[in-house]
Amino acid sequence: MLDVSPDITARIVRAMPPLDPALEAVVERHWQAACARHPLFNGQVFCADRYDATGLEGHWTEYRREVAQMADPGLFPLLRVRALAVCGALCCPDGVVLGLREAGSVYQPGQWQLPPAGSVDRGADRGGTADLRAALLAELEEELGLTPDAVTTIRPLCLVEHPAGVLDLGMQVTTLLGAAEVLAAHRARGNREYAEVAVVAVADVPGWIADRGGAAVPTVGALLERLR
Repeated sequence: MLDVSPDITARIVRAMPPLDPALEAVVERHWQAACARHPLFNGQVFCADRYDATGLEGHWTEYRREVAQMADPGLFPLLRVRALAVCGALCCPDGVVLGLREAGSVYQPGQWQLPPAGSVDRGADRGGTADLRAALLAELEEELGLTPDAVTTIRPLCLVEHPAGVLDLGMQVTTLLGAAEVLAAHRARGNREYAEVAVVAVADVPGWIADRGGAAVPTVGALLERLR
């Protein structure tokens, strides 16, 4: 876990490396198995080769490599996929927004997280850099149905690296909308990324999740500690 600068950047510094035929076959086998369970699209996501508190450097890689590595974390020494995701703790006057990941999710199914959250894909490409705030705002609109004008501030907080190679950039996102308005936007325009969405007072989140017999993704604790 690493606290980061509010001005953290992400630069694309090289092309996606090729795979040898044997490793390519392994990746394709995992990809086909995942696609058989639910439809997936092989887009491109930002892969961090190195990072520190001020920035990340990496390349665009295909999503199927990330999926293969999530299915078999032992592939990390070969694939070296450290896929970057943006994770926003959406804070409103009534608390912070929580979302229960669908049971069929490729990664961390059935766990609670702080939406919006998602991979940084090519939609954030700005010619040599990835626009991290734009990536987060795109997820906000897609998952919760909230447009950028609903946001007053976005503040990067920390990087959390998971054993499967996923790297979360946690950011505090502030809105003046109340809980009822946030939940109404989700019902009207949000996608079905989450089986349930709730707004909970920050201090109550750990107990609230425990009372429901649930688990939270690792980034939740790191973000809650840093909210202000």
